[in-house]
Amino acid sequence: MKSGDETTPYQIPITKPFFGAEEEAAIRAPLHSGWVVQGPYVKKFEEKFSAFTETPFSIATSSCTTALHITVAALELKPDDEVIVPAFTWISTPNVVEYMGAKPVFCDIDLPTFNIDVAQIEGLITPKTVGIIPVHLFGLCAEMQPIQEVAQKHNLWIVEDAACGFGARYHGKHVGTFGEMGCFSFHPRKSITTGEGGMITTQREDFDQLGRILRDHGASRSDLSRHTGKAGFLLSEYNHLGYNYRMTDIQGALGCAQIDRASWILERRSQRAQHYNQLLTELEWLETPKVPDGFVHGYQAYVCLFRPEEPTLSNVDRLHQGRNELMMQLEVKGIATRQGTHAPVLQGYYTEKYALSPEQFPNAYLADRLGLTLPLYAQMTEVEQALVCQSLQQVRG
Repeated sequence: MKSGDETTPYQIPITKPFFGAEEEAAIRAPLHSGWVVQGPYVKKFEEKFSAFTETPFSIATSSCTTALHITVAALELKPDDEVIVPAFTWISTPNVVEYMGAKPVFCDIDLPTFNIDVAQIEGLITPKTVGIIPVHLFGLCAEMQPIQEVAQKHNLWIVEDAACGFGARYHGKHVGTFGEMGCFSFHPRKSITTGEGGMITTQREDFDQLGRILRDHGASRSDLSRHTGKAGFLLSEYNHLGYNYRMTDIQGALGCAQIDRASWILERRSQRAQHYNQLLTELEWLETPKVPDGFVHGYQAYVCLFRPEEPTLSNVDRLHQGRNELMMQLEVKGIATRQGTHAPVLQGYYTEKYALSPEQFPNAYLADRLGLTLPLYAQMTEVEQALVCQSLQQVRG
């Protein structure tokens, strides 16, 4: 296996995908066949993904955002409906609710796990609430059992935003198998990648059929089925308002090669995360990722909390400056870091439209301001990890 360009001391990226000869050969295959749009390799990738996640149906899309959009459209989300989403997540999560003219209702998070605070969900339910979109952030599954109980009690649907969730399990089950549908990302920062791309998982055949139609302009037949079956000269019928959210066969072929080595990638990422846990035990000002009993962390990212003192709304701005100074000094040393993600409730569109303030979501605000992501990738070496940790000690002591 080859890992791409070798890193040199103090030139450590936040992440990088792992590609080898298998991936190179895979993307050549559709080029040689001439079939580069959604086709046989996309179908094969879907089958492999279903086998890995142990779910009956998988539907490849152009991104996780488009996957989420398809799911809420399939569930017939309507204007004036409300959907509960975490206050700390990538902005796509509430955006897909907005796309449908509905309202995202933000729920604060549990700070140690960065995931939605399940204890607050029921208090946000109104007669307009139709669903919940829990997010499995950074590779740790949300606490799904109480979410399912609340959803069942109030007749709500669940769509899992599993953009970061590949490889994550909750009491033995892979994420994306708890709600009506789950949505995954294959962005380059994810454990396996197709460049851009997404996947919908579902256990319901009707959602599988509808999702395939909606991703392809609303077509009753895909191009592949038309051209490999009879009467291919006739166009499909269009009985649904659909979208152009298809994955190409080049991406599908790359996805097949990536998922074939997924177990190794996930194991390596887990090993690197455990090694970080050991190296960082003496840094009391840095809180490392928490993994509750019964959870398997997929480690899409290794996100810590910068907390040289107990963070509160009164000191968070000062601590935020300290975190940013730390990240800047690491950048000078050639070590890439990132904040974990952002809180949409702090972004202009949502603060202005819904008159939101940080005080309404204190934990999301603290996570936004104090999250710190360290470099992590399958081919990362112990020498690189030692450099990261030594630099953290040098900068902060």
